[in-house]
Amino acid sequence: MKKKASTAALYTHYLTGLVIPTLGSKKAGSVSHGDIAKLHGAIGKTRPVTANRVVATLSGLFSYGAKIGELPHDFNPAKGIEPYKERPRQRYLNPVELARLGDALHEAETIGLAWHADETKATAKHSPTPENRRRKLDPYAIAAIRLLLLTGARLREVLHARWDWFDAERGMLLLPDSKTDEKSIYLSSAALSIMNELPRIHGNPHIFPGAARDKDDEGKPRADLKKPWAAVTKAAGLPGLRIHDLRHTFASNGAGAHLGLHVIGTLLGHAQLQTTQRYAHLDSDPMHRAVNTICATISAAMNSKPSTEVLPLKRADGRG
Repeated sequence: MKKKASTAALYTHYLTGLVIPTLGSKKAGSVSHGDIAKLHGAIGKTRPVTANRVVATLSGLFSYGAKIGELPHDFNPAKGIEPYKERPRQRYLNPVELARLGDALHEAETIGLAWHADETKATAKHSPTPENRRRKLDPYAIAAIRLLLLTGARLREVLHARWDWFDAERGMLLLPDSKTDEKSIYLSSAALSIMNELPRIHGNPHIFPGAARDKDDEGKPRADLKKPWAAVTKAAGLPGLRIHDLRHTFASNGAGAHLGLHVIGTLLGHAQLQTTQRYAHLDSDPMHRAVNTICATISAAMNSKPSTEVLPLKRADGRG
């Protein structure tokens, strides 16, 4: 099975952490439908979405085993397991929230974000005074967050991007490999401005270089944005906001601007239109125009009144 490294790592996590402890003593051909159903139910008590993913992973493995002849034809005990209902979580930042996020990012790169010392600890007396308890964030982290919002790109697509993929003349990042294979990330003027202001680190080809603690770390990309993201969202008063919600925000603004699902899907790098379809409801203006047109016709017909003008009938002799 040819899978991307990130997908393979996730499958390995499912198998080693959840499947093998329960079913590891059985041969693949002796695993029953009931075994899978029981595993699905046990995981689903606390992690229903993960339970669904584990079953899907197992189903793929059994199908592959049958395909290469290691298992009987059509043997797949993971088939027919009713999945838990999933409600996709889609959070979009509204204009007020976007303003708060922007203010927090500006504060983080200028005066720094406020932090609080635990006054109960003995070391607290050595801390700076409250008015001086501010910490500036890594400018690369701030730039990455802004670029995620301005491109709708996935986290790894930005953090793992290299300078040789950057086509400044055409305003694009040309990714040779992403979740959906090759992908072009289109850069707006605002995104290009961010790119052009970032300094390049000698010896590291990545736009967002990782911290080199030793020689093994040299030349690697930044691993994540967990700490700066937590600090920024806390300062902005946006608890629970995920980095992936920036991608949803980008898409929702495109839908609200009536750009069309095909254009939005291309910008996001969706392989199938169905994936972009989740944003269709955000473009409500065409529906409003349609319903207004229909109702205007209906209302006009309902409000029209028959003529009440009385016309005198003329007699055959011409007299009234």
